[in-house]
Amino acid sequence: MSQTPTVLALIPARGGSKGLPGKNVKPLAGHPLLAYSIKAGQEATLVNRTLVTTDSKNIAEVARQYKAEVPFLRPAEISGDFANDLSFWHHALEWLATKENYRPDYVVQLRPTSPVRPRDLIDRGIQKLLETGGDSLRVVTPAPQTPYKMWRIAEGEKSMHPLLNLSGTPEPYNEPRQSLPPVYWQIGTLDVIKTTVITEQNSLSGRHIIPFVLEEKYAVDIDTEKDFNRAAEVIQRADCIKFDE
Repeated sequence: MSQTPTVLALIPARGGSKGLPGKNVKPLAGHPLLAYSIKAGQEATLVNRTLVTTDSKNIAEVARQYKAEVPFLRPAEISGDFANDLSFWHHALEWLATKENYRPDYVVQLRPTSPVRPRDLIDRGIQKLLETGGDSLRVVTPAPQTPYKMWRIAEGEKSMHPLLNLSGTPEPYNEPRQSLPPVYWQIGTLDVIKTTVITEQNSLSGRHIIPFVLEEKYAVDIDTEKDFNRAAEVIQRADCIKFDE
């Protein structure tokens, strides 16, 4: 690996969205939702390139208007509702290696549907992974509910069963929430991954996953019109990546 690692930011933005059609280019506080992730990648000093992977010509055109690279369109077979993230990562990395002989040391995933990011988040995340030597880094936030008070109800069974057990505590679901272990919810704000974890381990996380704990106020995941409205409110008042105009 080079002394200064190369870092690729990849933004996945497929055209199909049944929950909220066209959400990746839907205006959020005056700019397409996609643009916030593009701007985040471009402002990160440790990111060398910011690419968008999409199957949509319209999304590709919008991405280029905001100065993102869109060197290819994603094949339809890895762009459907059930296509997993690993498939488009393999496609992007293989395309770049084959067509450009470009092989980044680390990759950053910036999901458009999590547009609220502190200004220094990406650089801090990359730096933390470099310092710890982990396989990947993932942003998490304190979970709003504890899973120790959640239940499974199997079809056809009369009784329900606790989702999780806790060593040394026979009935964690009857314990005060404050006495239960803190748990964290992963959000789509940022993933930083060693490229070899994807290409050699066939994984987006590997075995040594470093946490980056972010305040709950930044945990915005857009899937509905209500989510859009909330994101606009958070972006307006938070110190985060945003557009001046």
